[in-house]
Parts: sequence; structure tokens; C-alpha cells
Amino acid sequence: MPDLDLNTLLVILAMGVVTVITRSFFLFSDRPWSLPHWAQRGLQYAPIAALSAVVIPEVVTTQGALVGTWQDARLFAAVAGAAWFFWQRGVLGTIVAGMAVYLPLHIGLGW
Repeated sequence: MPDLDLNTLLVILAMGVVTVITRSFFLFSDRPWSLPHWAQRGLQYAPIAALSAVVIPEVVTTQGALVGTWQDARLFAAVAGAAWFFWQRGVLGTIVAGMAVYLPLHIGLGW
């Protein structure tokens, strides 16, 4: 284990203090506060934006490059999952539908 010098220790402690202060800042106020309407409206789209940022690159790229063939099980699984979601609006069914398409193609056909 490398030796910790004084500067490193001070930086770690300072980061801890800043983290505690910023995460508990709302406790210091005596009156309730709320976000502006535009910020509340923007936060409604945050989950779908985050999910898209994680899932879409995983589906359409391999090793950082776009999928070069239509014989990729992830593409068909994503389409099946999206179709199920738009038909039934259920998250569990979406996962099951996507995996029901993905596993036979990936394991059975080696896509």
C-alpha cells in the first residue's frame, strides 16, 4: 500500500467535508424550498434520458463501432422489448420479451 502524504490526506478530508455539506445543505434551511417549474419539468425527462444514454449505445455498438450486421441478437431483442412495452406498458414483460428473443438467438444461433 502506498504511503499517504499530508497533501493526499488533506484532499481526502476536504472532499469528505464538501460532500457532507452539499448533501445535507437542505437540512440547514428553516423554510421549505422548491425547484422552479422549469427545473421540475426537466427532471421528469431525466430517467428516460439516462436510460437512453446507457441502453442505446449498448444495443447499437460493439467495441465502440456500430454493429455491422443485422445478425445481432441485441437488435432483435430491443425491437421485441420495445414492441411489448408499447403493446402492454409493462416493464417486467418488456424484459421477459427481450430476453425471450435474445437468448435463443445468442445461445442457439451464436449471434
